[in-house]
Amino acid sequence: QVQLVESGGGLVQPGGSLRLSCAASENIFSFNSMGWYRQAPGKQREWVASISKVGEATLPESVKGRFTISRDYAKHTVYLQMNSLKPEDTAVYYCHAVSLSSLDYWGQGTQVTVSS
Repeated sequence: QVQLVESGGGLVQPGGSLRLSCAASENIFSFNSMGWYRQAPGKQREWVASISKVGEATLPESVKGRFTISRDYAKHTVYLQMNSLKPEDTAVYYCHAVSLSSLDYWGQGTQVTVSS
């Protein structure tokens, strides 16, 4: 059973930075893609960033230039570096992975709160 464990969330002031980590229970080469979604209270879950098996990163315009996704194969970990955080970035952030057989896996989520 694949497990994804997020960490790194917390409370940060507007303009601050956080780095989220997603540790996978198996080699991340076994996934077609990995990424991050977020869900704010009362809103639908939205896509934040993805990185493909070949290392191509994609992000929506809402976070492009502020967020960066990266990975460390040796540590089986994907990261989300978040800079210039805004109050509207407040949400639970979820790690997501798609296996080679197109199965979806989710982490338990980590809370990010941007507030002064």
